Amino acid sequence: MHGALLIRGGTVVNADRQEKADVLCVDGVIAAVGADAAALAPAGTEVIDASGQLVMPGGIDPHTHMQLPFMGTVTADDFYTGTAAALAGGTTSIIDFVIPDPQEPLLDAYRKWRGWAEKSAADYSFHVAVTWWSEQVHADMGILVREEGINSFKHFMAYKNAIMCDDETLVNSFKRALELGAMPTVHAENGELVYLLQQEVARMGITGPEGHPLARPPMVEAEAANRSIAIAGVLGVPIYVVHVSCMEAAQAIAAARARGQRVYGEVLAGHLVIDESVYRDPDFAKAAAHVMSPPFRAKGHQEALWQGLQSGQLHTTATDHCTFCAAQKAMGKDNFAKIPNGTGGVEERLAVIWDAGVNTGRLTPSEFVAITSANTAKLFNIYPRKGLVGVGADADLVVWDPKASHTLSVKTQHSKGDYNIFEGRTVQGMPSHTISQGVVAYAQGDLRAVQGKGRYIKRPAFGPNFDAVQRRAATLQPTPVLR
Repeated sequence: MHGALLIRGGTVVNADRQEKADVLCVDGVIAAVGADAAALAPAGTEVIDASGQLVMPGGIDPHTHMQLPFMGTVTADDFYTGTAAALAGGTTSIIDFVIPDPQEPLLDAYRKWRGWAEKSAADYSFHVAVTWWSEQVHADMGILVREEGINSFKHFMAYKNAIMCDDETLVNSFKRALELGAMPTVHAENGELVYLLQQEVARMGITGPEGHPLARPPMVEAEAANRSIAIAGVLGVPIYVVHVSCMEAAQAIAAARARGQRVYGEVLAGHLVIDESVYRDPDFAKAAAHVMSPPFRAKGHQEALWQGLQSGQLHTTATDHCTFCAAQKAMGKDNFAKIPNGTGGVEERLAVIWDAGVNTGRLTPSEFVAITSANTAKLFNIYPRKGLVGVGADADLVVWDPKASHTLSVKTQHSKGDYNIFEGRTVQGMPSHTISQGVVAYAQGDLRAVQGKGRYIKRPAFGPNFDAVQRRAATLQPTPVLR
């Protein structure tokens, strides 16, 4: 039994509206929202006073890499420490990635990651990467969708000689995803160009982290975004572009949407507030700590990403939380191409986006809820179970104090990473309480994460979006000329 919890006196904020209302949680589910919630509370109900605060759906981070094995090392945060850090920041669910090695059966990789994730403190789900193609991959995708609750497949267009997808694999996998009612997602960077530019930059004598953005300019991302969107358009399948970092890729998505194509874009908290000057820091460790792909961009791109979120052309926010420590980053001290890619942020995302978005008038509180939880829940088919403060939804909530402020720092973070890309940034607006499955998991600085408490969340294959796509294809079906 989870018991009962009443959140009194707060303002409930959903993606479509906000209203003063009490929220009653019973046995891990929201039982009542409104004036009558208190009257329905059973004896012995725990009460949180939320007066002057907002009650929002817990954040859903659709892009994390906990316990990621890479180049013979593993990220600092495992599924327990990573989800615990998430809870401290108001995020109650993550969608992580199963990344099979080339030629590794998808189901083998999936089982391995499921095993690692059993220690999660918060609910979790997975996207599965397609890193190679065969009849077995085709069959495994069917089993994953129908039996394991996977409804999204990731495609890396970068990382040549490792997990990069060629166009043939993209076409085969996208077509299969459409048949199954699963969403293809892409990491959009032209891997051939990155590989070439990495060598050219090194030939210029640039071997430090400042070479990283030079080898991955915006057009490299825009080309891959355009190509994947074109392939999806020809096949008639929706597509989700992860970590859009530059104006040109955002424009590619907006242009496709203007043509009526179902294209969705994700933005990382880091890309919204950090620019590429970090790579020129004289301290190697600091510069290397920011190496992730796509890289942080020149000033100007950040504003374009905010405009994409405001206009509804970009839909979700994530972190790509992937914590390599200084000793691991130092593997690339003589060659930036060997620096493991990744930064943290699962704990800071909500506060950074609230402060830079809501406090500046770029976003309303409801728009904030849309881009931090509701849109992700809808796109990956777990709405209204997640992403909504409503009767019957999971009691995954964040009580948000818009007046509280704190300074983000590696010294106070809960993530095991040894660097914080938001170091020294003072934000106003932070969780006072995080509720996961109807239980308080974080309260006023006291983190009460429980190892193994998180559940694997199955995500059913899509209905209406994919039905419409298939109906459209049938409507436009060409016919032969009878001669």
